[in-house]
Amino acid sequence: MYRIMLADDEGIVVDSFTYILKEEFGDEVVIEAAKTGRSVIELAERFRPDIALMDIRMPGINGIDAIKEIRKRNTGIIFIVISAYDKFGYAQEAINQGVMDYLNKPVDRNQLLMTVKKAMEQVDVEREKRSRELEILEKMETVTPIIESGLIYNMLFQDLFKEDLDNFKKILEIDSDYGYMLALMFGEQQEGSVMTNAVGTSVRIQNHIRDLREIIKSYFRGIVGPVMANKIAIFIPYDKKEFDYNERIEIIDTARNMVRRLNTQMDAVFRAGVGCVKPLDKQMISYNEALDSLAMTTGSVVHSDDLAIGCGYEEDYPIDLEDMLFESIRKGDINKSISSASQFFEWMRENYGGYSEDIKLKTLEFVLRAESLAYQKSGNTYRFRSREDYLGSINSAPDYDSLKKWFQDKISDACHTVMSRRENRSSSVIDRARDYIMAHYKKDISLDDVSREVDISPYYFSKIFKEATGENFIEYLTNLRIEKAKELLENTDMSMKEICLEVGYSNPNYFSRIFKKSVGVSPTEYKG
Repeated sequence: MYRIMLADDEGIVVDSFTYILKEEFGDEVVIEAAKTGRSVIELAERFRPDIALMDIRMPGINGIDAIKEIRKRNTGIIFIVISAYDKFGYAQEAINQGVMDYLNKPVDRNQLLMTVKKAMEQVDVEREKRSRELEILEKMETVTPIIESGLIYNMLFQDLFKEDLDNFKKILEIDSDYGYMLALMFGEQQEGSVMTNAVGTSVRIQNHIRDLREIIKSYFRGIVGPVMANKIAIFIPYDKKEFDYNERIEIIDTARNMVRRLNTQMDAVFRAGVGCVKPLDKQMISYNEALDSLAMTTGSVVHSDDLAIGCGYEEDYPIDLEDMLFESIRKGDINKSISSASQFFEWMRENYGGYSEDIKLKTLEFVLRAESLAYQKSGNTYRFRSREDYLGSINSAPDYDSLKKWFQDKISDACHTVMSRRENRSSSVIDRARDYIMAHYKKDISLDDVSREVDISPYYFSKIFKEATGENFIEYLTNLRIEKAKELLENTDMSMKEICLEVGYSNPNYFSRIFKKSVGVSPTEYKG
């Protein structure tokens, strides 16, 4: 249905146009009319027309000025100017106002209908565009919380590959490399630092999660995670490496206002803890700081900086180098681990060369931390006496060069443990996957089927499978089926339909297309 507004001070023109349009379009159009410039502006606000046929000369406000005023409130109306005055100035001004067409009175019936149909087509195009936009918006309303929950999950459980992080940043339009976590905790009521009836309250909150997200985002431009027990983790991107005092106070005030509103509008009592600024891959630390802050106080909002939660370091301590070392060990990056260990040792020698006992202790501390990480990542068995010679080796080192070599060797061993375990596991998984595909390629198998068989998530399986084979799962399965089909075509008298079914395809035409795309000729041509 199209809403058409007629603006003309001549009743006969309005009646004539109404008759013509109703006769042609029937119930497809709703028509209303006005005779003065002021009344047409008021009608436009109330009626919200799709198309407006406007006379230039009307009592009071003229047609051009009326168009300008209507445009301020409704930019989507399609205007058609109709006038008995064939003057270039009017036409030029109408064009400047984005008028679709300029018709001179008396208007021919066919010309009127042709022009209105053209306007209707434009209305249809705009409606279709708006419908697509709303559809996309509706999908984003559904998808965005899932994507945001994925990022929060990866941050908290440190299951984050760099390519994943880059993808999350792009999709969620995150420009910063730093940020902080806000831990939102809720319950039926607060007793000390504990929130009561956490389970029951979290069930109730799930029914209002959309409203909750909207309230949070009206205060913080952040990424809102899912409800986990009676907590919600919120990541807030930040452009600096640390807060200054005024910014910290502003964040606390904003969080207080948010908590007050949540307490008023949600059926629960809320508290908020704020962690320190960290790199994106260290947000779990910020989140734990936020939770610790809530556990240590009874306030509705608390910032971890106010409680001095977390470890501070002397001004020149190379914490970035320390983090790099243990991150490299966690990833099994031997070269980077050895390089980081070497740089850290040289920092100790340069700054504390006269304190050999302290250097030995720090060296031993790092080695034990590295091996503990290796045990966690490798699945190896811990043996109590596996380090029986460590103290003796450290104390008997004749100089710093010898101690450094021992240090690097142990870091290298820890890295090898992590890497070899990962490689062995991947190799075992790929071998099992190949065996399963070989045994079931005749059936309708999928990536999910194979990843379930080897007990690894489809995403990670797909990644290591391509790294090991050079092909993704579909390419690998297709090439295997084609090779088997070629063998049957060469060595048997089976029909094309029988071969098609034998190699896992139910549709002979589809099989033929896949075969020709892969081999360059059809199965019949290959056999002949």
